[in-house]
Amino acid sequence: MKSDAASQQPNKSEVSVYECEIHLKFRLIEEKGSLRDRDDLLELLIEAFTIGADEYMEPLEADVKAQEISELDASPQLRRQLIRLRNSPDFV
Repeated sequence: MKSDAASQQPNKSEVSVYECEIHLKFRLIEEKGSLRDRDDLLELLIEAFTIGADEYMEPLEADVKAQEISELDASPQLRRQLIRLRNSPDFV
């Protein structure tokens, strides 16, 4: 039995650059001091939202938009990372 060489090669994954916009609105019971540190605020809020509704969090609105954009519209740093990813031997 002969195996087809083409069927043995894994399909190469495609990656693209996306522009994403997230609008979340929810009510949260939290310690007052924890919301003062702006560096940790976004992480805390996203973590609370992803855990889901419970007696301390009430989701009100969630709107997510993602649109593929041209690689040329991405920053030079993002384009370099995209090239590195595509050239990586681990990228499949």
